[in-house]
Amino acid sequence: MTTLMTVLGIVVFVVGLLFSIAWHELGHLSTAKMFGIRVPQYMVGFGPTIFSRKKGDTEYGVKAVPLGGYIRMIGMFPPGDDGKLQARSTSPWRGMIEDARSAAFEELQPGDEKRLFYTRAPWKRVIVMFAGPFMNLILAVVVFMGVLMGFGINTQTTQVSTVSDCVIAASAKTDKCPADAPDSPAKAAGLRPGDRITAFDGRKVPDWGTLQSRIRDTTGPATITVERDGHSRTLHADLIRNKVAKTDGHGNYVDGKYVTAGFLGFTPASGVVRQSFGQSVDRMTGMVEQGVQSIVDLPEKIPDLWNAAFNGGERKPDSPMGVVGAARVGGEVFSLHIPPVQRVATMLFLVAGFNLSLFLFNMLPLLPLDGGHIAGALWEALRRNLARVFRRPDPGPFDVAKLMPVAYVVAGVFVCFTLLVLVADVVNPVKLTG
Repeated sequence: MTTLMTVLGIVVFVVGLLFSIAWHELGHLSTAKMFGIRVPQYMVGFGPTIFSRKKGDTEYGVKAVPLGGYIRMIGMFPPGDDGKLQARSTSPWRGMIEDARSAAFEELQPGDEKRLFYTRAPWKRVIVMFAGPFMNLILAVVVFMGVLMGFGINTQTTQVSTVSDCVIAASAKTDKCPADAPDSPAKAAGLRPGDRITAFDGRKVPDWGTLQSRIRDTTGPATITVERDGHSRTLHADLIRNKVAKTDGHGNYVDGKYVTAGFLGFTPASGVVRQSFGQSVDRMTGMVEQGVQSIVDLPEKIPDLWNAAFNGGERKPDSPMGVVGAARVGGEVFSLHIPPVQRVATMLFLVAGFNLSLFLFNMLPLLPLDGGHIAGALWEALRRNLARVFRRPDPGPFDVAKLMPVAYVVAGVFVCFTLLVLVADVVNPVKLTG
């Protein structure tokens, strides 16, 4: 049964992946057609074509390898010195192997002169290239908000799980109380496991984040209102300053970092809690910040990734994952011994996270990514506006094709990194459970 659920989880993730890719390319397709650009192909996947159908002047299809997708637009680059034009793919992987201005000259048809991508105003090109990643962002936001507000997530609550016996710094190597360690303020106040804290110093605490913040801001006497056995009780505690784990501002602990703050001395219980709209927005903001930071930190994670792939090193939980690794995690999600509703919610969270990563990654201002084409269009707009201001001749369209050597280098780096992640995902995958 576990194997069946694992396979089902992988299949569900792959379906979510294909939908995300199709959704991304739909953004490019719809805006390109809106601005009158001819789009000969809309494909999900790479490799041999499994199915295709032509409607109007566009061929729609699915290919065998579900690792990406693309649309082809006529005139992605301006003509070269020989006057030839290129039908260019929005896919970074196909962009590696396509010459900037040669083979696609034959795809031009009578009337295409007025349907070329490069002839559109820069702001229209920005919209076309931004529309793909933006579709991923929309999908991520909708799914994240739906899961957070509809299903809820496993999070720390204001209910007490355990009470510390004594005062120990969070950086201590042991949980055992030294002989001379004083009782924790929580124990001295009579706090018990199972108590649900409803107010701190007379002010209600709706969630763990609020309670944690108030505890850390307090030193000295404080009142704690708890619900115990259906009755409300007020406890009196004397909080002290102690070394505690640092948080990132969204309630998540920062590994290996500590601060000195108010200390009560208990561990909160966890439970599935629906989030309010404000809490959901706050969590999404934190996810975006973490996503941006993860991209910034990618270079320094390569040595650990190499170690995990080839030297049997530890694969850290925040290690970069590829499609294979994410699919394995999807299979693991469906095999977890948790309620089916939570399995679905966790899988949706995984797919939403994948879409958020697609958005952030594609917005990097590097060819052959969408962000590189956006940067080229913006640079063209700047050049033309400056020429207009200084009454100079129009410099014409910016020839993004001249940056293709750089694009090949960038694509080569991406391919090498993807292969490294693939090896690590196969031989030493990230796992949800030990």
